[in-house]
Amino acid sequence: MVDISKKIRMCAETGKVKFGERDAVKASLLGSAKLIILSSNCRPEAKSDILHNAKISGIPTIIYEGNGYELGSACGVPYVVSAMSVFDAGNSDLVPKEKKKEKE
Repeated sequence: MVDISKKIRMCAETGKVKFGERDAVKASLLGSAKLIILSSNCRPEAKSDILHNAKISGIPTIIYEGNGYELGSACGVPYVVSAMSVFDAGNSDLVPKEKKKEKE
């Protein structure tokens, strides 16, 4: 869990992320996020919606082993984070880089 926490911190510091269930539901529904991370104690209703929408949109999801306080701490913010939407992973390798297509 320490390794994933470091990757999450790097992503939150250098990338583009949004915190919160509402943003995660919206990002999963629109397919705009590259990755969604949920805390272990995310509300069941929100978790169900996010996981369902993410599966349809093809967005990978991670269930963080810690609770919202621990996920918030891993992100480097002083509040509870139950869901985190990653739009740009920055210098982190949480989201695999897409291979650029060669011109034919």
